[in-house]
Amino acid sequence: MVVFYFVHMFQVAIIIVNYNFEQLTIGLIKSILKYTSKDLIYQIIVVDNASNKASFNKLESFLKQFKVQENIQCIRSEINAGFGGGNNLGVAYADSDYIAFINSDVIFESDCLTAMKSFMDNHSSVGVSTPQMLTMEGKNKACFNHFISPAYEIFGRSTLQWINPKKYPNVRKKYNQPLKVSSVAGSFMFFRTSDFERVGGFDPKIFLYYEETDICKRLVENGKSSFLVPDTTYKHLHGGSTPKSIKIKMEMVISKYYVIKKHYPLIAFYLFWGIDIIRSLIKLGFKPKKWPLFYLKLIQAPLSYSLKNHQIKDNNL
Repeated sequence: MVVFYFVHMFQVAIIIVNYNFEQLTIGLIKSILKYTSKDLIYQIIVVDNASNKASFNKLESFLKQFKVQENIQCIRSEINAGFGGGNNLGVAYADSDYIAFINSDVIFESDCLTAMKSFMDNHSSVGVSTPQMLTMEGKNKACFNHFISPAYEIFGRSTLQWINPKKYPNVRKKYNQPLKVSSVAGSFMFFRTSDFERVGGFDPKIFLYYEETDICKRLVENGKSSFLVPDTTYKHLHGGSTPKSIKIKMEMVISKYYVIKKHYPLIAFYLFWGIDIIRSLIKLGFKPKKWPLFYLKLIQAPLSYSLKNHQIKDNNL
């Protein structure tokens, strides 16, 4: 029997989604080029998620200097496809063994891509991994989380970590050895391409938030694990590419409700929903700004309310 092996052109594909934050994206690309080893064969794919014209023109102008390089390209989406949709679009142009999905508000200060590839090369059971996240001041920051679930939402992270620290390791603790986790941070996700494709990529129904929880859950269902690799780091301007407007807060609720409905029995969802409604009602008071968010929860946050379906293209996102 003849066995054919498909050989990718690159070892790592770096996918960056840009949405009106071209200066952050440019800063990230500069840091990648500065710190990544020349021995690593990689490509950079920038997906512009329908930014305004001025933002895109600045990004395009910066990238023009790399036109002679086959490993750097920019793809412009006609619509704002969200985090998962934008990254999925980038994957269509990738030809690599591994895929690194990196937020535009990340900065490299070391060759973490080579380190992550080395870890994944030696751990075939791992589907996705992440380096240790640092604040811009260099302090450790939580870069993994436990699966979103009715229990997590009802009892809270701290309680679960205290009750069962083995299953729920402390997300704020500093670790010196690789750690198996439930879900890695979406700001830097280093996937084995074959595993990413096997689970179907990011769920296109999720516009923003909880994409990492959903895909890591699907990896587990396919016999793969997620790991923190603490001996390599990156800096993250947390939230720098996603200001928290009321629309974004509503999107977070929509994604949370969708992921819980998707992965857990209906009775578990209704238990979570009932408690969430009671908590929200207690906090509501006479605060008109919070009423739209409460109403959204009351009607169980249908996907039809997602920004993806309205394609609002303005700087308030």
